[in-house]
Amino acid sequence: MVAIWLTGLSGSGKTTIAEHLSKYFINKDVKHEVLDGDLYRSILSPRDGYSKQERDDFRYKVLFIAELLIKNEVVCIIPLLSSTRDLRDEARSRFDNFVEVYVKCPIEVCEKRDPKGHYKKVRKGELKEFVGFDIPYEEPLNPELIIESDKINVFESVKLIVDYLSAKKINI
Repeated sequence: MVAIWLTGLSGSGKTTIAEHLSKYFINKDVKHEVLDGDLYRSILSPRDGYSKQERDDFRYKVLFIAELLIKNEVVCIIPLLSSTRDLRDEARSRFDNFVEVYVKCPIEVCEKRDPKGHYKKVRKGELKEFVGFDIPYEEPLNPELIIESDKINVFESVKLIVDYLSAKKINI
């Protein structure tokens, strides 16, 4: 089994790619789960804010769930901003098969997309401690895949991931 970790700025396309990859897996009868950061945060950490400690605590909860699922032969698709290399390295160390997918997108494009309205709130001063502005995003140094979501569409993105898994003979 594999943990497919999608990292990138807010608005880069992580969740969209994860949803389409999930549809692909459904069509192939692959047992999987999408551990979407926004959904799981509302369940696992509904009262938490976005301080570094609160963000890290939440991500370790997601890691724990992913470990349980993978142990039970469920592929995990994890679209999580995960702004620090330390956290992503910790995730990598916990799984035999870990695929880090950097969904790379210029912040200007992410801000134009702004699916959750976060960038607008940042610009108005209503949202603090936002990755890409107040908090740096540490780009992955050696991800298995880099998907430039401003240059290719979601279907091409999913194909890149599926082709990578196939080429590396990662069992799904």
